Amino acid sequence: MNLQELTKQYDFTGKTVVITGGAGVLGGEMACAFVGCNANVVILDRDPALADQVVKRFDVTKGKYLVVKGDVLNKESLEHAATEIIKHFGRIDCLINGAGGNNPKATTNPEQSFFSLPTESLKFVSDLNLLGTILPSQVFGKYMADQKEGIILNVSSMNAFRPLTRIPAYSAAKAAVSNFTQWLAVHMAQEYSPNIRVNAIAPGFFLTEQNRFLLTDKETGGLTLRGRKIMDHTPMGRFGKPEDLLGATLWLLSPASAFVTGVVLPIDGGFSAFSGV
Repeated sequence: MNLQELTKQYDFTGKTVVITGGAGVLGGEMACAFVGCNANVVILDRDPALADQVVKRFDVTKGKYLVVKGDVLNKESLEHAATEIIKHFGRIDCLINGAGGNNPKATTNPEQSFFSLPTESLKFVSDLNLLGTILPSQVFGKYMADQKEGIILNVSSMNAFRPLTRIPAYSAAKAAVSNFTQWLAVHMAQEYSPNIRVNAIAPGFFLTEQNRFLLTDKETGGLTLRGRKIMDHTPMGRFGKPEDLLGATLWLLSPASAFVTGVVLPIDGGFSAFSGV
């Protein structure tokens, strides 16, 4: 394969990429990358106004974009979004299930033991991460089944490989996302088309607004005890940056990974490989 053929594999001209949670830190970085690779990018979010800061970063001389309101826990909302996307771009080629997260009320701490975690908070975290992956896959994956081609990329976590302390619902839900990724990869290939692929990335520790002050001190900017433990177990010795996800994401949505399905790819600076000794 020559350089021109290789480069063409990362040209997403005419391809529609839907990103749930696309207005967030990690999803926004992905949205910028795919616009830069000439894709038709759809940012799907419960609050479309949150996408304003992401859209400002787009190179509008390249790909096109659409911001659509949609709730990953509401199937009817997703179906309305899909109709709007089809009306605008004509097809759906790729889905990145980027919506997810934890809730402080589902996190253990000295004031809140595991035994007192509220049921509604545990259910919220579980639903957001697992159902929030399954429902978009049902709605947007149906178009891929009809087209006999498409790619779904889920966002799992290091928590799926090694459960972290304090966040039981998030860890369990992300482990379920990894399992669902493998199940859906087999199902889509066997029941609909081998040209429908389903994979996941499993980010390690990335600084986001959600976890920043769990890992760094608000006053000094130094590492917290938890942040230091992470650094001590990350061979590359740093937190991930949003752009660290882009190479793997572009590869998994491109023809360059045409024979790859059902994998959960760690992007973690070596955290999952290190035994601590």
